[in-house]
This record gives sequence, structure tokens and C-alpha cells, in this order.
Amino acid sequence: MVRLHLALELDYEVAAPGADFIFNVHAAHTDRQHVAEEALTITPQMPSQLETHADTRNRTLRLRAAPGPLRLAYSTTVDLSHHRAPPAQIPEVPVCRLPGSLLVYLYPSRYCQSDRLLQLAMQEFGRLPPGYGRVRAICDWVQERTTFSQNSSNSNTSAIDTLIERVGVCRDFAHLMIALCRAMNVPARFTTGIDYGADPALGPTDFHAYVEAYLGDRWYIFDPSGTAIPMGFVRFATGRDAADVAIATIFGPVASCVPRLHIEALAGADGRVVTPCRISDALSTDA
Repeated sequence: MVRLHLALELDYEVAAPGADFIFNVHAAHTDRQHVAEEALTITPQMPSQLETHADTRNRTLRLRAAPGPLRLAYSTTVDLSHHRAPPAQIPEVPVCRLPGSLLVYLYPSRYCQSDRLLQLAMQEFGRLPPGYGRVRAICDWVQERTTFSQNSSNSNTSAIDTLIERVGVCRDFAHLMIALCRAMNVPARFTTGIDYGADPALGPTDFHAYVEAYLGDRWYIFDPSGTAIPMGFVRFATGRDAADVAIATIFGPVASCVPRLHIEALAGADGRVVTPCRISDALSTDA
């Protein structure tokens, strides 16, 4: 078991007449991600509503802020008990066997135009044996052909843009991999959170976007950016793409500051600190 403690602070200056916020910063409760404890502070105090979505297990915080400064501070301790499996034993799931609730992750979405990548996907991956290995090949293909560079994209950058420009940040890598997976009839979703173990050369701890692909009747984790350690991912929310699960969606005139984040590994109940590391097994935090 991996036990991680994380803390974040988000600061805003709200202009008149005020603004509505939708946050996705609460750690998700999943079968293999247990939220041991958590705390939320909103300054100044104001009414807020925390909703858990049954289909995704996303936990969405909503509030209406008056003009003036706004600070949201959240901390949690999470226990991760990953499902691990040999990649060679994980098959793709035929479309005819997919649960109906997952079909949406096969379709094109705002940032993942899989319908425009069908020919490319078949050319690059169509001759590979179906299964985890083919999805791993898609992940590696995206990582090898895209350069990670801060501030190289914006909120309008799509999978097609990233394919052309060959540069981006974690969300761009994720969008391109998702689009290619969907083009190969593999359900894939966009996942947000915080990671433990990112390369310090990339800067201070930041939010992270990665991919979960549905294989062998569960969602498996992939990091096409290659910048972090999948065993150290703490999941916040999942969706079709970044439009569904932005850390903060804001309706109104607001100026924001750079988020402050911290994450560390803690000793578990047995007194041992298990530090996330790279392994060859496939990982999932679902059942």
C-alpha cells in the first residue's frame, strides 16, 4: 500500500458582481483509492456544495463568491492499493461487450477528435495484436513524437493541434493518446490529479493529467507525457477530456494566482513508507 499526503491552495481575486466556481480538487473515492482523512477551508467562509457523481465518482465542489479575495485550501491523506496485472494477460474488450455507460468514451469529444485520426491510427497501430500492448504502443508513440514544454499550449489546444505542433504539456499528451485509443475502438478517458515523483527539473509540484484506458474489464493507468510515476497518481476526476474535469471552472470576472501544491509519502499502518516507483505491471485504482 502507498500512503500519500497532499495539500493545495488556490487563490483568486473576484471582481464585481461576483463569480460561480466549480472545483474538481477532492480526491476520488474508488475501490483502490481510499481517502483516509481530508480537510477543506474556504476563506472567507461561504456556503458551498460538494456533490459525488455516481457514474464517475468525481467529487465536485460548487460555490458562489462575492467580490474580493477567495482562498480554497484542501488537504487529504490517501491510501492506494493498486490492482496489478501482467500486461500480456490484459485483452481489449470488444465493443459489443462494453457496458453502455462506457460507450461515451469511444466517441469524439471537444479536445479528442478521434474521428479525424482513424486513418493514422490504423496505419500506425492496426497491425499490432489487440490488448494492453497495443495501447502501450499508442502511449509510447505519443511520448516519442511530442516534446514536453511548459506554456506551449492553451485552453483551445486539441489533439489535432498537438499532433501537428508536436509539443505540449501533460493535458495535450493525454488528449492525443485518448483520441488515438478511441480511433482503435478502445475506451479512453481523461484523468486529473496530483502525482508523486515528477521530475524536479520540470518545476514545482503541479496538477497532472493522464489517461485511463478500459482493458480487461477495468480502467488501467497510462502516462503519455512520461513525466511522472503512475504508482504515485492521486485521482481527482475523470471525464471525456479536459472540458469535463477542469480543476476550476469559473463563471465571472476573476484573476487567479499560481496554485501551491505539496505531496509526500507517509508511513502506512505497518510503519513502512512505500515510495512510488516505476514497475512493469499494469496498474489500476478501480476494482
